Amino acid sequence: MFVGEIITADSANGTGIRVSLFVSGCTNHCKGCFQPQTWDFEYGRPYTPEIEEMLIKELSKSYYDGLTILGGEPFELSNQRGLIDLIRRVKRELPDRNIWMYTGFTYEKDLVPGGCRYIECTDEILDSIDILVDGRFEEDLKNISLVFRGSENQRIIDVKKTRSSGSIVLSPLMNRK
Repeated sequence: MFVGEIITADSANGTGIRVSLFVSGCTNHCKGCFQPQTWDFEYGRPYTPEIEEMLIKELSKSYYDGLTILGGEPFELSNQRGLIDLIRRVKRELPDRNIWMYTGFTYEKDLVPGGCRYIECTDEILDSIDILVDGRFEEDLKNISLVFRGSENQRIIDVKKTRSSGSIVLSPLMNRK
């Protein structure tokens, strides 16, 4: 797995102050993507144990609310396998931090058994995160007034409530202006 960028003290990609990890590699190739350079699976630098240590150390600072993982595409198969250990560490070492993930894939179609981005660690990832912003960026539905998403088709899913209820539960952030 490669890392395109790490942003500390980020307030644009989730609630509160966050550490945002942009992974590289995306096969969605959405028209109008704001970071097409991240489509390349080898864009940026390799994800290393040193990068993981830096992320955990940074995220342990008291002013952070959580970690946001975006890209590129975190739910590309190789990226899921590359992210699972980081997600486990955050949940174990910093259980008060929330985790957001962004994906161009659709929760109930692609991230479920039989879906095109479902593998051995997908359920563990989904069980560990708090918010999932899902859906392809659609340039025709672009709306710059939306909070935490770029096009009107994208959803902000409360993953904990979705997983416990068995059906999609949208976050109240969907209605925030």
